[in-house]
Amino acid sequence: MKDWAEVVAAGLALPGVELGTSYGQPALRFRNGTLAGTTAPDPGSFVLHVALAEKDVLLDTDPAIFWQTDHYRDWPAILVRYGTDARDRIALLLERAWWDRATLRQRRDRGERP
Repeated sequence: MKDWAEVVAAGLALPGVELGTSYGQPALRFRNGTLAGTTAPDPGSFVLHVALAEKDVLLDTDPAIFWQTDHYRDWPAILVRYGTDARDRIALLLERAWWDRATLRQRRDRGERP
């Protein structure tokens, strides 16, 4: 994802996702929760909600893309740097964040967790 506009485009392609705010900053929202937001402490990154079980793997395998501060430690979110060539991987993580917040019916309609 080269910038927030690209993150928004990927997020809005998912059912029911809306552009809103989180802590007064632009964010992608779904079912009253945040999927991704611009509240990262560095303007070259955004916040992406991920399952805690996946977070350490992302940090270990791709530290050039995924990182965290103490604020996000033990929280189901990770910081993602803009301008990487991991667009498909980030879009997959965004879809997983959607699926994790979806209703049972939405999950059934969408299929298995990506």
